[in-house]
Amino acid sequence: MARILISMKDNFLKTIDEIALSEQRTRSELVREALRDYLRKMNRINNPNAKKNADILENLLD
Repeated sequence: MARILISMKDNFLKTIDEIALSEQRTRSELVREALRDYLRKMNRINNPNAKKNADILENLLD
């Protein structure tokens, strides 16, 4: 598994560590999950069918 080095403000890292501790997970697990969620979101936004599906849903809700 590759390792990366990222920089962030101390208070942001403290918040991440508090969440990880409360969920009994490692910092790495929490960051990996956040990045996976971000990638899923971006895939949905960039999906060529996303606009068509959004229009269909909007019409159904009208």
